[in-house]
Amino acid sequence: MNNVAEENFRPVHQILTRRRAGILLHITSLPGPGVVGDLGRDAYHFVDFLVSSGVSVWQILPIGPTMHDNSPYQSSSVYAGNPRLISLELPLQKGWLEAIPESEDVLSDAVKSYAIKLAWEGFKERADKGDRDDYQRFVAEQKHWLEDYVLFQALHQEEGGCWWEWHTTLRDREPQAIAETRARFTETIDVIRFEQYLFFTEWMNLKHYANERGVLLFGDLPIFVAHDSAEVWAHREFFDLLEDGHPRVVAGVPPDYFSETGQRWGNPLYCWERLEADDVSFWIERLRAQSTLFDFLRIDHFRGFEAYWEIPAEEKTAVNGRWVEAPGERLFEQLYTDLPDLELVAEDLGVITPEVDALRKAYHLPGMKILQFAFSGGSDNPYLPFHHTRDSVVYTGTHDNDTTLGWYRGLDDGTREFVDNYLGKPREAMPWPLIRTALASRANLAVIPFQDVLGLDGAHRMNTPGTTEGNWDWRFDWDQIKHGTTERLLRSIKMYGR
Repeated sequence: MNNVAEENFRPVHQILTRRRAGILLHITSLPGPGVVGDLGRDAYHFVDFLVSSGVSVWQILPIGPTMHDNSPYQSSSVYAGNPRLISLELPLQKGWLEAIPESEDVLSDAVKSYAIKLAWEGFKERADKGDRDDYQRFVAEQKHWLEDYVLFQALHQEEGGCWWEWHTTLRDREPQAIAETRARFTETIDVIRFEQYLFFTEWMNLKHYANERGVLLFGDLPIFVAHDSAEVWAHREFFDLLEDGHPRVVAGVPPDYFSETGQRWGNPLYCWERLEADDVSFWIERLRAQSTLFDFLRIDHFRGFEAYWEIPAEEKTAVNGRWVEAPGERLFEQLYTDLPDLELVAEDLGVITPEVDALRKAYHLPGMKILQFAFSGGSDNPYLPFHHTRDSVVYTGTHDNDTTLGWYRGLDDGTREFVDNYLGKPREAMPWPLIRTALASRANLAVIPFQDVLGLDGAHRMNTPGTTEGNWDWRFDWDQIKHGTTERLLRSIKMYGR
């Protein structure tokens, strides 16, 4: 990468110019009646908990529709919301849904989907003019992605399989085949479109509630796009694909702290020349959309904007890949030209070179400091608190780490003794000594995974990178919040000026 020109430097982010404390908790981890948490009353209750605790940032994982493994980092759309997160409270309140169909104690995804179909029928029959106008406005404003998405999902429901397995006329989006399919699946498409209207209405209601009470929503944007997604199907020219739709090469990371064989994510890589020829409009529209849903965003795998790990598609692991330079400077220059108020945080973990660091600093993107990574390698370890800078976000751990209690218990005796000595041999039990260290850091934003606030062990971990089983399904229960937790958080946050 060339040295970033001085004139490209941006003002410091506005949101992170003051000290704040945040909690990391995905929507799916909330309590509630469904198989995952949703945007209903428990989400509002959690905002109230944050306010009472002095927390002003709620960090959330990506919210797009998930696939078979429920990973929020592999979504069938970069724009759409996950229908599993929809609460039935809104359509019940509006009178579009008369009652939730009978089910077991837990509201299943199938029952929720059926209820949304009933709500669509009720909406057509009973919605007032204001709601009808609001729906039509949503459809018109989101048309640039919504119509591809609803057709893509309808084809998945009616035809099955991945898009590159469809009949070539649909795979290659021949106009006549697309028009005929839209006509054939009109009813299914209408329900999916309404489903997205419900999601976005509920999301913006929750965001308004949080913002009114001083809580900012901190989102997460995966750098890559899932192969079997509406955007790859609709915009194949922007991705490095073969003629039959299969990827030539795929994304991942080389062997690292998390995995000896690296991580083969399997996402298709971008055709950056085509993106640049189109003034990176794909990225601009994606960021524009996400910026309406969140107050600021973390870009996952930021180092991939300077150079990305390219793995031949036929390889089973990420070992035999290579670094390929990416036009990050050109991308961010255009992003901030079109979206000057964009607020981003860089996930700068992994193999970080001076060039990656220069790109991040050129656009004043705060980086991440993970305390669980701090206690190895000696005093020059960049994650040790005395190396933190104000333009950072400090975490005890992230969704990819063990809980702090699980991490601490898993340390060898020597490392555990070093941690204890570094932290001054505190009398408090883990994880609170590490929580206090995060809150005391010079970093202007300190984020604590909610599992750590609850003092939970490794059985409550959210994700183990490099594995495909048992991830993304952790949920908490309100009775896990011990008496005095709110007050303890509030005192600590005030003590450390957050």
